[in-house]
Amino acid sequence: MIEARNLTKRFGRRTAIDGVSLRVARGEVVGFLGPNGAGKTTTLRVLAGVFPPTGGQALVDGLDLATAPLAARRFLGYAPEHPALHGDATVRAELDYVAALRDVAAGDARRAAVNEALCLTGLERLPDRQIGTLSRGTRQRVGLAVALVGDPPALLLDEPTAGMDPTQGADMRRLIRELGARHAVFVSSHALADVETLCDRVIVLHHGRVLAEGAPGFLAARLRPAGLVDLDAVAPPDRLAAALATVSGVRRVERLQAPDGHSRCRVEVEPGLDLRAALASCVVDHGWALYGLAPVEASLEDAFRALVAGPEEP
Repeated sequence: MIEARNLTKRFGRRTAIDGVSLRVARGEVVGFLGPNGAGKTTTLRVLAGVFPPTGGQALVDGLDLATAPLAARRFLGYAPEHPALHGDATVRAELDYVAALRDVAAGDARRAAVNEALCLTGLERLPDRQIGTLSRGTRQRVGLAVALVGDPPALLLDEPTAGMDPTQGADMRRLIRELGARHAVFVSSHALADVETLCDRVIVLHHGRVLAEGAPGFLAARLRPAGLVDLDAVAPPDRLAAALATVSGVRRVERLQAPDGHSRCRVEVEPGLDLRAALASCVVDHGWALYGLAPVEASLEDAFRALVAGPEEP
């Protein structure tokens, strides 16, 4: 549904994206991750037809945005991080204007399209509010409503929860997950936890190139293959950490914050080893009370940091 084929974009001598290829099918939510300056927003803008590509192709439902822009855009909704909205217009007027641009038939069909976008984004109580008076988080919802007018099957969402409070953010994540059941959704975000829970697949971009792709859990596990175990005991913190470090197969021990009277450590072990029994024996042999011992699942944040780490951050 959304596809990039060897997509390249240059601004003068600077290459923003370099040979990016990706695909988002209808019925899935794909996350787009990368540090600032990686080229995520440029990629989305090229896929949305805002910028023409320097090389390669951007397609929506098989239609090339360079050669058939109007036809391709009818299948596409784009919500940028900073939506370009008319501040002096009401929410309903803005959506009605967009519906007209998308050739939604005037009359009942257009009113229905606008009302559906209002209801989906939780704006049904604010149709007559002037956009310039809204909070940033609410303007983000208006930007998403703009993208949804006319129910395009492909959606590009750039930082959709930016500026939202926790409740608004949770509602937005729920909506994106629901939209993913019948749309192709490509969502860029800095919120790694959001992407981990929202997305079927994750694409990581770095220096304008695709660095990795896969399911969130698979990507995290592949890039952080060492095992992690959290251990909680009643013991002097320094002595506990030192004792655990002597267990064969332990790579590293990190002290964590713990309740009064307790010590907590995160133990990194060699890949493929289960050292829980050995760690428990170590604690008991020193005469300390063991209160907890549990493996820690690798997170997408760990994977992301491992991917983009420079030489100074191995």
